[in-house]
Amino acid sequence: MMKLLYTVSHSMLLRDFLQLQHISKKSLSAIKQNGALVVNGNPVTVRYELTPGDRVEVHLPEEMPSPRLTASDGPLTILYEDQYLCIVSKPAGISTMPSQLHPHDSLLERVLYHFQQHEETGIPHIVTRLDRNTSGIVVFAKHQLIHHLMTDIITKTYICVLVGKIPVSGMIDYPIMRKHDSIIERQVSAEGKPALTSFVALHREDDHSIALVSLHTGRTHQIRVHFQAIGHPLVGDTLYGHDKRLPRQALHAFQIKFIHPMTGVSITLQDSIAQDLRSIIPML
Repeated sequence: MMKLLYTVSHSMLLRDFLQLQHISKKSLSAIKQNGALVVNGNPVTVRYELTPGDRVEVHLPEEMPSPRLTASDGPLTILYEDQYLCIVSKPAGISTMPSQLHPHDSLLERVLYHFQQHEETGIPHIVTRLDRNTSGIVVFAKHQLIHHLMTDIITKTYICVLVGKIPVSGMIDYPIMRKHDSIIERQVSAEGKPALTSFVALHREDDHSIALVSLHTGRTHQIRVHFQAIGHPLVGDTLYGHDKRLPRQALHAFQIKFIHPMTGVSITLQDSIAQDLRSIIPML
């Protein structure tokens, strides 16, 4: 059973302390039913009065993977792992999670197999996801509560190769929505949700550019749609452009930064540029 450990610095009710740790009422209800609240080694209720120096343990309820998932022993490159998180490098060509078109051997199922082989008590929860044909860093939490604590704390940076010569830097601020006649394709539209993308050019030539891109919102296909909107679709992206120099969009989730929600440690991870991108743009 996964445990969260805290040291108390101020007197207060345990219920209020847990709220300060961003443990929701829903999570607390699940903990009370199938987990445990322990202070200084003794089981307590949320009405317990804490004093400075108390050691609080939150025993999280055990989780079971969905029966629709099939653990897969496919290759897995782990960039970082601790008792709360598993962060991996996704190759292009596999899905982050199962879908109707690709029901098996997803990255999620490979991480599940890894957990089972190492007798992990948690199950993988996707914190960040990538399109099937995008490579790079994907973050998994080992419990639903950890997933909740990771929400909106990760700064993500991508590297992409774009058609044409882009500006030296810029901010793309166009709302995005799904196309009415497609379940996949997105478009810029005043009716869409706000979407903000910033970029800095690393290399510029007439026929291609390389950019570092930061997402300030998390819309589906945001980078692909935004660069199409300013006339520079991604190399290899035939959904939003016509370039065929690569059999997939030239997009790689290169770096993440976050403050670990349990340890308070600042973490920065980078993932080497995928080899197929290096093959078309040698300077990467």
